Amino acid sequence: MASILKVDDINVYYGSIHAIKGISFEVNEGEIVTLIGANGAGKSTTLNTISGLLHSRTGSVTFMDENLGKIPCHKIVSKGLALVPEGRRVFLQMTVQENLEMGAYTQSGKAIDQDLAHVYELFPRLKERMKQVAGTLSGGEQQMLAMGRALMSHPKLLMLDEPSMGLAPILVEQIFEIIQNLHKEGTTILLVEQNAAAALSVADRGYVLETGKIVTSGSGKELLASPAIKKAYLGG
Repeated sequence: MASILKVDDINVYYGSIHAIKGISFEVNEGEIVTLIGANGAGKSTTLNTISGLLHSRTGSVTFMDENLGKIPCHKIVSKGLALVPEGRRVFLQMTVQENLEMGAYTQSGKAIDQDLAHVYELFPRLKERMKQVAGTLSGGEQQMLAMGRALMSHPKLLMLDEPSMGLAPILVEQIFEIIQNLHKEGTTILLVEQNAAAALSVADRGYVLETGKIVTSGSGKELLASPAIKKAYLGG
């Protein structure tokens, strides 16, 4: 399997706080890879660094064989890398369809109509609410909208930051079902998730972060079965 993303020895600071300490990992084409860990472990910081919103003092982030270090974050999206941010961050005053169209700003013409049709097929709830203002949607619907908006950019790698946060269990199930459907379609996914059991159950591989370092890694099944992981993250 070809590697689509390589993160090599990144060190990220917030002022004097050393948030990410020499992390290295990779994501292969067609995989779901998850980063799990407690609050403050550095999961979101890692995604924001890959996206160009934060910068590493060392190492490199390589996407599709291109070093992203010197590329402005707004141009990284056009390279095929999309982030669904923590907290969803949809445009609350705009309609569902307008939000989706904002996600397609790197695309053109007929492709946008086809992508809209695809997103509405994946998320029938959004089609029902296409003219509704996003601020009036439920948390689960806003999460679906944030994911749909990212998919409108035709990502080669979709990064999801805490997609289940604040959602009722039945909605968490729906979101993870959608993640699995995207995977079946061939979408490569890097998933950051507090719900370790759900994340590892859909992931091909996982990395465990503790205080800014990767402390263990393995297949999703291996990590789910690990007594240490069960004790620390799965309530086992």
